[in-house]
Amino acid sequence: MTHWLIAPVVLPALLAPFIVLAARYHIGIQRVFSIAGVLTLIVISGALAWNTSDGTIMLYQLGDWAAPFGIVLVGDRLSTMMVLLTVVLALFVLVYAISSGWDDRGRHFHALFQFQLMGILGAFLTGDLFNLFVFFEVLLIASYGLMIHAGGTKRLRAGVQYVLFNLIGSTLFLFALGAIYAETGTLNMADLANRVTLITPDETVGIRVAAVLLLLVFAIKAALVPLHFWLPSSYAEAPAPVAALFAIMTKVGAYAIIRVYTLIFPPDLAVTSGLHDVWLLPAALISLAVGMIGVLAAKQLDRLVAFSIIGSMGMVLVSIALFSPVGIAAALYYIVHSTLAGAALFLITDLVRSGRSNLELTPQPPVSGATLTAGLFFIGAIAMAGLPPLSGFLGKLLVLDAAYGTDLMVWIWAIVLGSSLISIVGFARAGSILFWKAKSVDATEAAPPPPATMSYVAVGGLITMLAAHTIFAGQVHGYTTTIAAQLFAPEPYISTVVDTPGKLSDPTEKEEDH
Repeated sequence: MTHWLIAPVVLPALLAPFIVLAARYHIGIQRVFSIAGVLTLIVISGALAWNTSDGTIMLYQLGDWAAPFGIVLVGDRLSTMMVLLTVVLALFVLVYAISSGWDDRGRHFHALFQFQLMGILGAFLTGDLFNLFVFFEVLLIASYGLMIHAGGTKRLRAGVQYVLFNLIGSTLFLFALGAIYAETGTLNMADLANRVTLITPDETVGIRVAAVLLLLVFAIKAALVPLHFWLPSSYAEAPAPVAALFAIMTKVGAYAIIRVYTLIFPPDLAVTSGLHDVWLLPAALISLAVGMIGVLAAKQLDRLVAFSIIGSMGMVLVSIALFSPVGIAAALYYIVHSTLAGAALFLITDLVRSGRSNLELTPQPPVSGATLTAGLFFIGAIAMAGLPPLSGFLGKLLVLDAAYGTDLMVWIWAIVLGSSLISIVGFARAGSILFWKAKSVDATEAAPPPPATMSYVAVGGLITMLAAHTIFAGQVHGYTTTIAAQLFAPEPYISTVVDTPGKLSDPTEKEEDH
C-alpha cells in the first residue's frame, strides 16, 4: 500500500483551511501557497501516472481497513491520467487568475480553488460509489462558491440554477446508492463487480433501476442533452478562470460513466443490456448536434464557448457509448483535447472582455491587444472545431474510426461531420465580427490597457499543451489504448482491491484481535 495515493486529496484539503485561517488578509501569501500547492500536485500526480503506466494498480486503504468494509483509493492508468490532466489545467488557470486579478475580486478564491481540486481529484481516485457521491458534493459546494466569486445578480442567479439542478442529481445519486446497497450489500466498486454478476435473471429489477439512475446522475454531470440546461448560463456567467477550471468538471461525469459501466455494469452484462446503445448513444448524438447548433446561434462569445463544451461532451459520449476498446481509447484522447481547448477559449473570452464593454457578437471598436488575442482565438477555434492540423481533427478521426462498422455508423458519421461544419461556420462568424469587422468601427473612448503579459502566458501554455497533444498524438493514443485494454480486463483491479493479501476481510475479526 502506498501513501502517496492519498496526497492529491490531502494536500488541497490541508491548504484550503490554512489559507483561510493564516492568510485570509494577505493575497500575496495566498497566491504563493496556492501556486506551490498546485506545483507539488503536478509532481506527485506525474509520479503516480508514471508508476501506473506499466499496468500497476495502486491501492490506499484508509485506517488499514480492507475493502469492502473500509474506504479505499485506487490508482490505475485511467484515474492517474485524469488527475494529472486536472492539476496541469489548474496551474494555467491559477496563473491566469492571479495575473488578471480575478482572485482578488472576491473572498476566499484560493481556498475554494483548493477545495475544488480536492473534490475533483478525489472523484477520480475513489474506489467506492458512496465516496464518489461525497466528492461530488465537495466539488459542488466549492464550485458554487467559485461561481458567484466577485458577485453580481446574473452570476448569483446562474449559481442558484446550477446548484438546484445538481442537487437533483445528488438526490438521484442517493436513491441509486440505496437501491444498489439493498440489492448487493456493498458500495465498493470492485466488490460490486463481483456481486452484480451473481444476481439471478428474475431478481434484476432493483439493480437495473439503480443502473439507470446512476446513468442519469452522470449524464447531468456530463451535461448530456436533455440534462444540459444548467451549463450554458452557469459557465457563461462564471468568472473566466472558474469557467476554465470547470472544463474538467463535465469530464468527471464522463469518467464516472467509463468507470462504472466497464467495471460494474459492463456491456456484456445481461442485467443492464441496452443502456449503452439504446439510450446513451442517441442522447450523445443529439448533444453533439445541439451543442454545435448553439455555437452557430450564440449571440455572445461566452455562450458560444459554453455551447461548444456541450458539443465536445457529445463527441466524447458518442465514443464512450460504443463501449469498445477502440471507442474508449478515442474518447480518452478527445477528453484531453476538449479540456485544454475549452479552458483556453474561456480564458481567451476574458481577454476579449477586458477590452470591450460587453461580449455581444456585434461590431465594436478593436480590443486592446487585438492581434495577439485574435491569433489565440484563431488557434483555439481551430482546435475546438476539429480542423487540421490540431488534436481536435485527430480526435474526431479516431471517433469516426471507432464507429466504423457499427450499426449506427451512418448516423454517427453524418452528425459528427455535419456538426463539425456547423461549428466551423459558428466560430468563423464570431471571429470575423470580433476582430475583422472591429476595424471598421471607430472608437469613441480611449482603449483600456492591454491584458497582463502573464495572462497571455497562461493561455499560451494551454495552446502549447494542445500542440504537444497533437505532436505526440501517436504516443498519447497508444497510452489511451492501453488504458482501454486495462478497463476491459478488470480482474487485476478487482483482485488488488478486494483480495489484497494480509488484510482483514471482516470488521469483527479486527475487534477480536484486540
